[in-house]
Order: sequence, then C-alpha cells, then structure tokens
Amino acid sequence: MKRYFLLLALSLFIAQKTIAQKIDTLSITLENVKYPAPIKFFSIHTEGQDLRMAYMDVSPVGAYNGKTAILFHGKNFGGYYWGNVITALTKIGYRVIVPDQIGFGKSSKAYIHYSFHQLANWNKQLLDTLGVQKAVVLGHSMGGMLATRFALMFPNQTEKLLLENPIGLEDYKTFVPYVTTEQQYKTELKTTAESVRKYYQGSYFTYWKPEYEYLVNIAGGVTYSADYPRWAKVAAMTFTMIYEQPVVYEFQNIRVPTVLFIGKEDKTIVGKALLTPDQQAIHGQYRLLGKQTAAKIPGAKIIEFEACGHIPHIEIPTEFLVALTGSL
Repeated sequence: MKRYFLLLALSLFIAQKTIAQKIDTLSITLENVKYPAPIKFFSIHTEGQDLRMAYMDVSPVGAYNGKTAILFHGKNFGGYYWGNVITALTKIGYRVIVPDQIGFGKSSKAYIHYSFHQLANWNKQLLDTLGVQKAVVLGHSMGGMLATRFALMFPNQTEKLLLENPIGLEDYKTFVPYVTTEQQYKTELKTTAESVRKYYQGSYFTYWKPEYEYLVNIAGGVTYSADYPRWAKVAAMTFTMIYEQPVVYEFQNIRVPTVLFIGKEDKTIVGKALLTPDQQAIHGQYRLLGKQTAAKIPGAKIIEFEACGHIPHIEIPTEFLVALTGSL
C-alpha cells in the first residue's frame, strides 16, 4: 500500500510538472506572449551583430493631436504590460510607440556591452526612422533611468519627461556590495517561477491580486526554456549596467518639463538581496526619494500615490491614468 501511494504521488508530481511546462514554458523572445498591439522590428547592427529591436507603433483613436509618446519598460518587463497606458494615450489623440529594449521582451538577447547611452541612441534612431521629431518620454523603473538619459542626451527631441517610480534615485554602488557579472549570472540561473512570484509579491505590490499573475507567468515562464541561460546572462549584463551607470548625479542637468509619478510604498533597491535588513531599511524609500529627486530637477512636479508600490499603472490604474493624462 505504501508503495502504491508513493507511485501515485510520483505520478501526480510528474503530471503537474508536465502541465506547468505546457502552460508556462515561454521562449526567451516571447513569441507566444500576446502584446497589446502588432509587433514590428527595427534593425540594428552593433559589435559585429545584427539585432532586432521589437516595438509597437499604435495610432491614435479618432483625431490625431500631432503628438507622440514613447514608453520605456522596466528591467523585469517588456512592452506587454503597457496595455492600459497605450489605450489611455491613444484615446486622447497620441501616437504611442512602445519598444522592447535590446536584451528584453521580444527583442534580441544580445551578448554586447549594455549602456544607457547606447539604448537611448537606438531609441532616437527608431524615432528618426518613424519620422518623429519630438516625443513625450515615459519611463518606468529601469525605463526611468533610460528616459532620464534620453532627455539628457536629446533634450530637443524630448517634449516632456515622465518618470514612473524610476530606479536609480540612489547610487547603488555606494552601498550595495559589488558582484561581477558572472556572479550575478549564477544568481539569475537560480530564478524560478515561484521565486519570481515571491519577489513581485514582496517588492512590487502592496497587496497581491490574481490579475498580477500574468506578470509571473511571463517572467517565470522563460525559466523553463532551454535557452534560459542566455536570458539569464543578459539579465546579469543589464544588472551591471544599472549598477555601474548611475544617473542620480545628473538630475540637476535636465532641461525639459518633468513629472514624477511615485507610489509611496515602493522600496525597490537594485541588489537588495545583497544587503542586511538594517541596510534595506534605510534605502529604497520612495516616499523620501521621490521628493528629493523632484527637488533636484529644475521645475519638476511630483504626483504621489498612497498605498501603492512600484508599478502604479498596474496597481492603481485609474488613479495613475487620470494623473498621467492630466499632466499632458
């Protein structure tokens, strides 16, 4: 009888694992992930490699107001999570361009030197190719660091800078212990769907809801792929980019109209797991960092959200979208 139950348990485990693989396994270029709009590709040649930068180019609903917005995603995301923002902006007449940065989403997972300057330059080239002379630039999380770099490099092409809980409000290398890209790669290889869920629940949201599971299904689903080591290597490379290329010392040099949208319960720190609980308690405090950053940027405005964490456009969509469209 004991042997019977052991075999039954083993059979159930294998069946569950098979179902999980069938449901959750994703390619590292997310071919089987549905995006809010059709995907196009922009060709890039760099470091002897031909790369593809995926993007959406969504036309306004009704009358075009003559303006364009470009949306920069966070490190753990891609263009797939911007659906409600795309809808809100196109409804008020905006053309909306949503790239997956090289190394992310449906774009090439390249082994190259990752640089915010280079990413910003590629986005400028994309806009030039699409005939866009000036754009509202909205960046979330890591996308906020990229949007900041874009505005610093191309102020004449930046109509307005909008930062949604951007990372990089502190210089992480001044308090987070250094790890090599190879060490970080080994850490990334340990990622599982369950570790993703635990991280998102504890770091990104004040209260977990079932509708957030699709984010876990994507970030966790790629870990089942046979090509996941490439995804992990690129994730480690972009971790190093964030760590080594701070923007915090240049906020005072921004010369475009800027609005910060800050979920006050956000406590995101890049490399948080490398810190002691005492160290974690004194960093990543967005209820303080948001105000401090707004004070550094000439003429900047700040809109703060109570009971909201790292991703306002998902956690409090109505409130965020009202604030966003109102700021335009």
